[in-house]
Amino acid sequence: MKFRAILTSIMVAYATTACAQVKVDDSTILEMAQAFQKGNKARLTQLLPQARGHMLEPWAAYWELNARLDTATPQEVQDFFSRYAGTYQEDRLRNDWLLLLGQRRDWTTFEAEHRRFRMNDDPQVRCYALLVQHVAEGTASPAMVDEVRRLWFAQRDNGDACTQAAGRLLSDAPGRHRLTTADAWRKARVSMEANRPRNVQGVLELIAPDALPALAEINASPSKFLLSRVTVASRVRKEMIGLALIKLATSDIDNAARLLDGKWGPQISPEERNWVWGVIARQSAQRLSPDALGYYARVTRDSDLSDDMLAWKARAALRAGPQPDWPRLDAAIEAMSPELRRDPTWQYWKARALLASGRESHRAEAIKLLDGIASPRGFYEQLALEELGRPIAVPERPAPVTAEEMEAARNNPTLLRAVMAIALGLRNEGVREWNYGTNLARPGGLADRELLAAAAFACEREIWDRCINTSERTRGEFDIEQRFPMPFRDAVVKRAQSIGLDPAYVYGLIRQESRFVMDARSHVGASGLMQVMPATARWTARRIGMNGFTPDQLNDRDTNIAIGTSYLKLALDDFNGSMPLAAAAYNAGPNRPRAWRNGPVIEAAAWAENVPFGETRDYVKKVLSNTTLYAAVLSGQPQSLKARLGMVGPRDAALPEPNRDLP
Repeated sequence: MKFRAILTSIMVAYATTACAQVKVDDSTILEMAQAFQKGNKARLTQLLPQARGHMLEPWAAYWELNARLDTATPQEVQDFFSRYAGTYQEDRLRNDWLLLLGQRRDWTTFEAEHRRFRMNDDPQVRCYALLVQHVAEGTASPAMVDEVRRLWFAQRDNGDACTQAAGRLLSDAPGRHRLTTADAWRKARVSMEANRPRNVQGVLELIAPDALPALAEINASPSKFLLSRVTVASRVRKEMIGLALIKLATSDIDNAARLLDGKWGPQISPEERNWVWGVIARQSAQRLSPDALGYYARVTRDSDLSDDMLAWKARAALRAGPQPDWPRLDAAIEAMSPELRRDPTWQYWKARALLASGRESHRAEAIKLLDGIASPRGFYEQLALEELGRPIAVPERPAPVTAEEMEAARNNPTLLRAVMAIALGLRNEGVREWNYGTNLARPGGLADRELLAAAAFACEREIWDRCINTSERTRGEFDIEQRFPMPFRDAVVKRAQSIGLDPAYVYGLIRQESRFVMDARSHVGASGLMQVMPATARWTARRIGMNGFTPDQLNDRDTNIAIGTSYLKLALDDFNGSMPLAAAAYNAGPNRPRAWRNGPVIEAAAWAENVPFGETRDYVKKVLSNTTLYAAVLSGQPQSLKARLGMVGPRDAALPEPNRDLP
């Protein structure tokens, strides 16, 4: 459907539901969007009257008021809430208003506004709400303490709200339900390993402000601090030694291990010592070093480790040799938190460890774990199906969306605004509003049939990313055509087959790269359906003889497909047909998987789980599971994910050397 036809049909639908004819003035909305990005408050105020009556008026009014919210009167804010009641923009502005009220410490107004808040997905707003609750009640429940701890640990920056909530529970919470200094030091350790010095500083400001000069020394040179005449006469000093060892381990594993094993290990507590060994071991495992399990062996109690350390212990055990070190893998999973153990990743590998034990008593438990996750929905879910001897086949489609269900989706004002915004090029705004309309239309979100109808509406408008993401949220229904659409089928299949690529592999990669958004652009500059970087595109164009290529052609569908599939084929040939390695190369560049493949020959599933970059690890697994389902759709036959994965190990010396020209 052409752009103007899409807009016209949307406006007709909106006018019908609004029972009024709406004058379309798209240029005003687009100019206001630009003014908001530039922070031009005066221009926003000047343009707002011209946006009245436009379908996207709520966005125009939000931009104008948000830009001057710090000086707006409470009445202006309340007028906005009344005028746009029930919209995404009402809740979005209330979120912004609540943050401002929290910063102003206006707890009375905050409490009144928070009662009307539906979105509730901002951790800082949630922390302010918990802080207000504690002020009102004067005590903290175990649930409150757990939630504050979780939010405080999760924040990437030293945000005001969660820091304030944690500080209050550390200093004022009566009785046994409170955060402890041990929690605070743990937060400092996690932040130091993640290289978030401001977070470490924020913790010390709460519990040990006198240690801030020592922290500055550690940040400047951890090795110099550790080799100085510093003593461990107090708990604070011991913890500062631990922070220095953690800081050193992120850049010099061997030196950190030597200092911990020699000078400092005997002087700090067993819990601190275990934590630092865990950091050293995790850093080693993430570098795919064979020494990792040896470092983990220095830990005397796994319960002292974080979930992230335990996950990397499990990964190191998977990479231990031609066969995983099943006992250590099992022990690492058993030490994880209940939440992490429920992840399909570790349910699958726990089941494999139980089966590898050879004990009949373990077999029933393993089958139960596999049966609990087995489905076509994801990587480990598909592997569980195969482990149980079941085919990976196209699930039976749900009953078609009815005319009434479809009509409800087409007339939903929130979804209509989202579609309109996306059609105008305001994709970020449109996606946020769409997600709100399908997530928060009522407590618990939409029912499966409503989600299927909304997804069908998105597919109808060729907004493929919202079609996929919305359909993926159904709990009992699985619509393969919505979750795994095949736009541009003739172009993709013809091009893939012409160069010897599996079309299912190409579709599996596009689905992960761009969700079929043709003008998608990543934060690093990759463009189009197959998210190709300009430099890679120029190199590939030369290799395939595409004369006159310029990077601005990457948003042309056929050019993007031609460049992307050619590069994928070159990567696949470079890695001797290994789909996991080629997918990793497509995402992270070829040099990294060339290094990551070194080590023992192992199952590609175990190799993929050990990819050091979280983004690439997730990418490889999703591309391969996508490919398996697309192959089932295209062939009409059950498929094997394990066959596509194969084994991964060092390049055989008898095979050709890799194409070192591959960028």
